[in-house]
Amino acid sequence: MNNESSASNNNEIWVVVYWRVIMKHRKMIGTLVLTAVILTIIISFCMKNIYGAKAIITPISPKDSGGNSIAAGIMQQVGGLSAIGLPDSSSSAEIVTLLKSNILREKIITQYNLLPVLFSDQWDDNTKNWEKRAWYNPLSLIPSFMGGDKRGIKKNEGIPDVWDGLRKLDDMVKINNNVKDKTITIVVEFDDPVMAANIAGYFLAELNDHMSSEAKRVALTNRKYLEQQLDQTADPFIKQKIYNLIAQQIETSMMAEVKELHTGR
Repeated sequence: MNNESSASNNNEIWVVVYWRVIMKHRKMIGTLVLTAVILTIIISFCMKNIYGAKAIITPISPKDSGGNSIAAGIMQQVGGLSAIGLPDSSSSAEIVTLLKSNILREKIITQYNLLPVLFSDQWDDNTKNWEKRAWYNPLSLIPSFMGGDKRGIKKNEGIPDVWDGLRKLDDMVKINNNVKDKTITIVVEFDDPVMAANIAGYFLAELNDHMSSEAKRVALTNRKYLEQQLDQTADPFIKQKIYNLIAQQIETSMMAEVKELHTGR
């Protein structure tokens, strides 16, 4: 009983001590709290709003169609025919790799002239010129310290180039591959909601353009190879099946052209 009473008295003493300390330094504590609130308000007003745009891709899984079964049978009868590549849907891994590649992103930057958009703080929209900043890319100073040949440096100092744009896109664009849902998500974060949506659309357009061009190229290569095999085959059954495969390649090429026309190419 005495122990409980003693503990209660100690707690009351500490509360009184804390209260006296707070009251003694109340002006300093109030000043610190007020300063923190003011700084938070100022920073929140100075920070840019970041908007997100999202595009979801659902790759079509290749199916074992009748045409592929026919092709497999012909390959067993004509050994050389195994060299052709049948038109197939791209896997999720291939699409993700392409979306993350610098080749596709460089094409997007140059084709849609994104550098003035990505570095709008350096771009003068009235004069259509860049405002040079000597501190923009400190890595450019490395060759001078290493004794490199300055004649090989073609970058204008202080002006962003394609490589700077690629680094900017790396920070802005995230590619997520959801294996469980079998979807690929393109997420773009930018201070302009319209431009964020546009950039997501640019990725989709260039992805479609690349895949359509690749489908046409593969279909054309396959068609030429099948036509060569047709001249070397005497069996009428195999010839008929080769004709069917050639028709598939023509259909694939035509569908790729339709996709390009649909995207405005």
